[in-house]
Amino acid sequence: MRARWRGRRGGGPALLLAALLLASGCGYQLAARGTPLAGGVGPMHVTVRPFENRTGDSEAGAFVAAAVREELARRGGEGGSDARLEGVVEDSRASPSSPNGATWRLGLTVWGKLADGTRTIAEARVVREEEFLAGQDPLETEGRRRLALRRAAQAAARDLVERFEAP
Repeated sequence: MRARWRGRRGGGPALLLAALLLASGCGYQLAARGTPLAGGVGPMHVTVRPFENRTGDSEAGAFVAAAVREELARRGGEGGSDARLEGVVEDSRASPSSPNGATWRLGLTVWGKLADGTRTIAEARVVREEEFLAGQDPLETEGRRRLALRRAAQAAARDLVERFEAP
């Protein structure tokens, strides 16, 4: 005996629905649209300059500048030349936050300026803190401090860009 499939050919309504969803694009957009920054500057038209580093932490300025570039790209772009965002990492320090030294707190202070030509459009100072656990040895603690610095830089970049957005 041979088994025969006796279903409909073509898939019927389910296939039609799938085709319609594919044709409509399902409502997703891949292009990011940035919120305009103060002074009518679009995030696509901001050049991020290296941040001056006034701390003893050699990587702080580079971490913050890279995080600002990533934040602008996430919001719609970075790399134009109409305006520039520059800044200073004023302070970066870590200290124990518990009596036994098991937890540490890293503080990061960043000042930023959005400018167009010679005109300053907006300025902001942000302070971020990150907690991290001490490691089994000084090398592990230093690695955790660097990760906390990266997290603080990302949060400071997010805060700076939000403060520069147009109301």
